Amino acid sequence: MTRLGGLLFAASCLTSALAVDIVVKSSGGNVTGKFGHSYGYGFLHEDINNSGDGGIYAELIQNRAFQYSEKYPVSTAHYFPINSANLTIQKLDTPLSKALPASMRVAGGNGTGKIGFKNEGYWGMDVRQQKYTGSFWVKGAYKGEFTASLASNLTSDVFGEVKVESKSVADEWTEHEFELVPTVDAPNSNNTFSITFDPKGTSSGYLDFNLISLFPPTYKGRKNGLRIDIAEALADMNPHFLRFPGGNMLEGNTNRTWWDWKDTLGPLKDRPGFEGVWNYQQTHGLGMLEYLEWAEDMDLEIVLGVWAGLSLNGDITPQADLQPFIDDALDEIEFVVGSTDTTWGARRAELGHPEPFVLNYVEVGNEDWLAGYPSGWESYREYRFQMFYDAIRAKYPNIQVIASAASSDRSPDAPLEFPEDALGDYHPYRQPDELVEEFNRFDNDIGHIIGEVAATHVNGGEEPRWDGPLYIYPWWQGAVGEAVSLIGYERNSDRIPGTFYAPVLKNENRFQWAITLIQFAADPKLTTKAVTWYCWSLFAHHPISHTLPTSSNSSYGPLYWGAGKDERRNGSLVWKGAAYNTTDGGPVPVSVHFQGVKPGTKAKLTVLTNSVENNYMYNDPQTGINIVNTTKTIIEAGYSGAFSFQLPQLSVAVLDTDLSAAG
Repeated sequence: MTRLGGLLFAASCLTSALAVDIVVKSSGGNVTGKFGHSYGYGFLHEDINNSGDGGIYAELIQNRAFQYSEKYPVSTAHYFPINSANLTIQKLDTPLSKALPASMRVAGGNGTGKIGFKNEGYWGMDVRQQKYTGSFWVKGAYKGEFTASLASNLTSDVFGEVKVESKSVADEWTEHEFELVPTVDAPNSNNTFSITFDPKGTSSGYLDFNLISLFPPTYKGRKNGLRIDIAEALADMNPHFLRFPGGNMLEGNTNRTWWDWKDTLGPLKDRPGFEGVWNYQQTHGLGMLEYLEWAEDMDLEIVLGVWAGLSLNGDITPQADLQPFIDDALDEIEFVVGSTDTTWGARRAELGHPEPFVLNYVEVGNEDWLAGYPSGWESYREYRFQMFYDAIRAKYPNIQVIASAASSDRSPDAPLEFPEDALGDYHPYRQPDELVEEFNRFDNDIGHIIGEVAATHVNGGEEPRWDGPLYIYPWWQGAVGEAVSLIGYERNSDRIPGTFYAPVLKNENRFQWAITLIQFAADPKLTTKAVTWYCWSLFAHHPISHTLPTSSNSSYGPLYWGAGKDERRNGSLVWKGAAYNTTDGGPVPVSVHFQGVKPGTKAKLTVLTNSVENNYMYNDPQTGINIVNTTKTIIEAGYSGAFSFQLPQLSVAVLDTDLSAAG
């Protein structure tokens, strides 16, 4: 051996001695998932942060149907008069529908010429040269035409308009539909939608309007569908699960105002809306069928939450009164999976979807250990969960029932006694250090979903933390801490079918929860994938069908890892890791040896790092700068069959022998 060769060999041995050497065994792991799918990454959606109305639900008109509730009074908010018109709320003897009793009267004022109104949308509207589909309902005799237009709120520029011939008559509500294609793109999103008419053509000097709607093109072309840029940002993550409808939204403010799925079905004029739990009225435009179609269009497994007799104010449904709500939950499941010869399967078919959806998971309630404690929790433990569980399992024995609590909730004083085949639901909103400390949380526990998880507060923040704000946006150190916890959950994916980020979306103009996967506003250029999104997306794009045991010369920390294989990709071998070295800035040498892999075998190594020095930094929608640096490298196994590489401080990585794998 030459002197140079000897030096290289010695350096190689020294590097190996210092490296975290990981041996991935070729067998002995567990099959992930129970229902024919791999362990999955997904998200919870409830309408918080205007994530539904004004968010992924593509409707552009805010307060389109003047819906109201006890908590949110009816008003003409977000409408403005044109040419001194008088805008007033009316509750007519002949409303548009029982569900929509209030409407807006537009009457002539002191001006002359056409009158009308404009709507500012959800803090603006994106106007481009594309087809917008709109409609509005009118009551009152009118001979003439309406003008529907999209215009700047800052200048006199009109980007597009269309004439709509009146069909309006005195004693009935008539719907007017139109298509509007702007001739130019608006330079910004500070735009409005307006409708004008000539009051001289009316018999009374006024007209009554309701359900004023305008949609841009939608995701997959669905009527009443999803906003394309937001939906695509979610789909790009390669998610596997959608949990809906919450979350606090499922529970409702009171036992009279819970999220009633039946109210969300059918034509928009028959949907009364919902007294939202996050400080705004909701339209019910994003209803039960729309959620199911969302899941279908993104090929997502559904976790359906059913209301379980407890609301946020602590209202509890007594045991003697609970059966109708159990029956309602069974109706809801039948709507999803029932054949067309069942009552609710037939109703689904009437709404345009005769084929049943796939439903493998049903969760009973939401965080029943929290609202109205201790009585709410006691009722869940004593009768509410068991009654729902027994009824669902009796009618749908193949559905996995999930409790709304984890094995650790209210333990050791008053834990839930889980039936042997039930899953728990764990919701860790934590500091990143705490997520890392829980890496082995499920190594010896019953099965759970991780129904909500996020790093929400920086390490060492003031206590009690929930009395103060969350961090501004998901930040890099928090993202790496989350990644460690995700690896921990996936290591136990024989019992944990999936992990869900929550909440998932935030409108920058009005929000109640700062930490989300995606931020957005009316302008699509502000739609931003948070730093956390990149970690979740990386892991989601490299699924495993089996976990594989590992051994190492090192304990976990600062490097954390898990491994598996994916039979759906010809047995591809996958290693996932994260270096959570918050104080030591040096890289971590790593050696991964998949048993049976021969020297020279190639694998793709993808590493995520922070491109700026400050690990409290985040992706800011206002700058559009993505601070996550993604490096992809093809590496070869050395003479021992091991893949050797280094992970920088606070980094996340995947090693996959499938060179064509995305992500």
